[in-house]
Amino acid sequence: MDFILQPWPWYVAGPLIALSMFLMFYFGKKFGVSSNLETLCSIAGAGKLVDFFKFDWRKNKWNLAFVFGLIIGGFIANQWLTPDQSIALNPKTVENLAEIGFENAGATYLPDEIFSMDALFSVKGFLILIGAGVLVGFGSRYAGGCTSGHGIVGLSMMATESYIAVAGFFIGGLIMTWLILPYLF
Repeated sequence: MDFILQPWPWYVAGPLIALSMFLMFYFGKKFGVSSNLETLCSIAGAGKLVDFFKFDWRKNKWNLAFVFGLIIGGFIANQWLTPDQSIALNPKTVENLAEIGFENAGATYLPDEIFSMDALFSVKGFLILIGAGVLVGFGSRYAGGCTSGHGIVGLSMMATESYIAVAGFFIGGLIMTWLILPYLF
């Protein structure tokens, strides 16, 4: 049981990811969360408003199993496979986060200043959530896929556009972390 409660080593997790990708390629499926969101938008009727979502979602109904698996897997991991909610952060990182308003940095995986219900239902939290959703949605469409699709599948296929997209994701993350986030909190 101890093995399950610890992060899996690269030599176990890596081959499992590779096997999953091989099986998806073999069965003609594409991997990526944005692909699954396209299916959900199509089911919800977004095709009535935007031509992009006009497709037969029934051909991609396996995406629903993928999304539900993500939700259920996340719940199981959080409830039963996470022995401790605290994470080991560098003391300098904790200090820097405290300076911008994070009181208990490292105490939990998801800081209350961003992920609590109080933060969500505040005007600031709601605007951040909507803004982030729009930017992520636009970015994944503009890049032709999301971080998981480009980072796992695209890089393994040595696709030039995936190398460019992943570089853009990292640059965007650095800009957000160092230039924007300190002013939001």
